[in-house]
Amino acid sequence: MKSKQRLSASVDADLIGAAEAAAKRGDVANVSAWVNEAMRLKVDHDRGLAELAAVIRDFEAEHGEISNEEIEKAARIARSRAVTVRGTRAAEARAVWPTARTRRRRS
Repeated sequence: MKSKQRLSASVDADLIGAAEAAAKRGDVANVSAWVNEAMRLKVDHDRGLAELAAVIRDFEAEHGEISNEEIEKAARIARSRAVTVRGTRAAEARAVWPTARTRRRRS
């Protein structure tokens, strides 16, 4: 187990409510675990963005700056390949999604 350090922080009331609700549902052991997981997700997210920026920087160094036209073209292609699920099929898909209780929790 990683060592823990006590933290005192001011947090928006709605976030405290969400953390307390998650703990009450049993999604996390307690509010501290919820905050720890949220902070871990933020670190992972920021790391991913930094890695993406590095990939783009390397690509542009080799091939030149990516133009707005190229970005728009890539977005059009991505949208044309997307599968849209609406109505009852969307509800059926959500019904089989894992709930917070069945997902693997970080320790």
